[in-house]
Amino acid sequence: MDFRSMSLVVVLVTSFFVFNVGAKSIDPYKVLGVDKNASQREIQKAFHKLSLQYHPDKNKAKGAQEKFAEINNAYEILSDEEKRKNYDLYGDEKGNVGFDAGHPGDHAGYTYFTGSGPGSSRFSFRPDEWQTMGGQGGSKSFSFSFGGPGGQSSFGGFGLNDIFSNFFGGNMNSGPQFGGFGSSSGSQKGFRGSSKSISSINSQIFKKDIADQGMTWILFFYQSKGNQHYEFVIEEVANSLSGAVKAGSINCESELSLCKELDINARRTPRLYVYSYVASESGSLVEYTDDWDVRNLKSFCVEHLPRFSKRVDVAHFDVLSGSASKLPRVMLLSTKKDTPVIWRVLSGLYRKRFIFYDVQVQDVSDTRVKKLGVDALPAVVGWLANEEKHILKQGISVKDLKSAVNDLSGLLEAFERKNKKAASTQAKKPQTESADKHIPHLTGSNFDLYCRESTPVCVIGAFRSSRAREKLETILTSVSQKSLTRRKMGTGSSDSVSYALLDATKQPAFLKSFHESGFKSKDKIVLAYKPRKGKFAVLVDGITSEEVEKFVGSVLNGDVQFSKIRPKPKVK
Repeated sequence: MDFRSMSLVVVLVTSFFVFNVGAKSIDPYKVLGVDKNASQREIQKAFHKLSLQYHPDKNKAKGAQEKFAEINNAYEILSDEEKRKNYDLYGDEKGNVGFDAGHPGDHAGYTYFTGSGPGSSRFSFRPDEWQTMGGQGGSKSFSFSFGGPGGQSSFGGFGLNDIFSNFFGGNMNSGPQFGGFGSSSGSQKGFRGSSKSISSINSQIFKKDIADQGMTWILFFYQSKGNQHYEFVIEEVANSLSGAVKAGSINCESELSLCKELDINARRTPRLYVYSYVASESGSLVEYTDDWDVRNLKSFCVEHLPRFSKRVDVAHFDVLSGSASKLPRVMLLSTKKDTPVIWRVLSGLYRKRFIFYDVQVQDVSDTRVKKLGVDALPAVVGWLANEEKHILKQGISVKDLKSAVNDLSGLLEAFERKNKKAASTQAKKPQTESADKHIPHLTGSNFDLYCRESTPVCVIGAFRSSRAREKLETILTSVSQKSLTRRKMGTGSSDSVSYALLDATKQPAFLKSFHESGFKSKDKIVLAYKPRKGKFAVLVDGITSEEVEKFVGSVLNGDVQFSKIRPKPKVK
């Protein structure tokens, strides 16, 4: 390099630094109107407020679109820890000293003159180009660009690293990088990938983690760039409903086949859907078309949470509905007028593994609550497939939805294992096992379950001695297995029958509801009780398997005369 060329290089490099010191950059803090010590929450709120104000869909004023792009650019910098740190240190989000902080659109060029008159050197600057322009006198011109592929820069025929090594004794790739030299600026992403609340979704993830999995998802479909405003709203909702919903983004440009399969076109404008279980048990996409507002979107998501829990009346703990199923049953007792969010979430996640119920109660003083053995609300009570009752948890505290869902999920998992173990144990027992395992004994805690109003006929064998009990157990077990009189709980058929035993010596008031004497002279009787109509028929003599079978058959055929009970029967 001759002395004249070296002089031009020195002038060029010196001018580069002089220009950058004086260059005006856009301050993202000022754009969003926040302090430099602002928290991410404050930055998000400021961005959300301004983006709503200047969004092109709402603000048609001149300059609104440019302002909106400026706001998005500022948020892109300050919402990313690394970019924000670089800006605070070097004045540029990429670690480039003195450069404009990424104002969107084409930047106006700047010209810097090193002297005046013919032959003076002039440098023209744009974000991607520097060039020396020879004036009169035929001065040589040099040009270089930065931020190109691989961050390679050129300066005439000399590499910038060589020049800086010669002049400053170091390599430009070490330490802070200037002007984009030695680094790649990268391509702008349509949806910021640093978000922890929003997952990037492809076809495989959709099929494995979303479709028919029981969890409600917010799904954002996009193809164009600049979606920070949408991202903010989705993040806010996903964070506020953490544990109840998940959020994902689908780039229809790179996931074209998935978007076509779902029949979603996001080419012109982004689309937002909720994977809902309200209209279909297997789940379906429901589009959100309201304003991009956190409150509205949150309400929409809550509306589309699963509803697989059956709401039952406090007077009827109808947990035996569908008892033919081998699935365990769980019921939530709370003071809420509607099914709580946490229970709706769990009913979606475990809808194929449990039968869900929920009931509103006033307080623990309710007699029906006491019968279940519950001392504190909210409470979860479970029944195994063999109808064995368990109190899973009571006095539940829900300070954090996500942790509460996880805690109750653990309880359900453990209860499911208990149910499988009980079923396995039952299967291994010999068929000759005592019949009282098949015919339940009525008590105060289970009477409303076996003889509830939704049961058309409840057949009760009442006994006063152990010998009578054994005989009734054998008879009712045999009769209940006959095709005509088989127990058909939960089938909804008009001939549904439940069978139970009652110790008349411990429940004298119960039989007095059917007869003033309480049938004291009888060692055993068989009652056919219709809870809904408050009527009964009784078989007091000739109690054999054949006679009881005929009796139950006549009851179902309507060939038996029924009488009205006096006070409603109660079991202590």
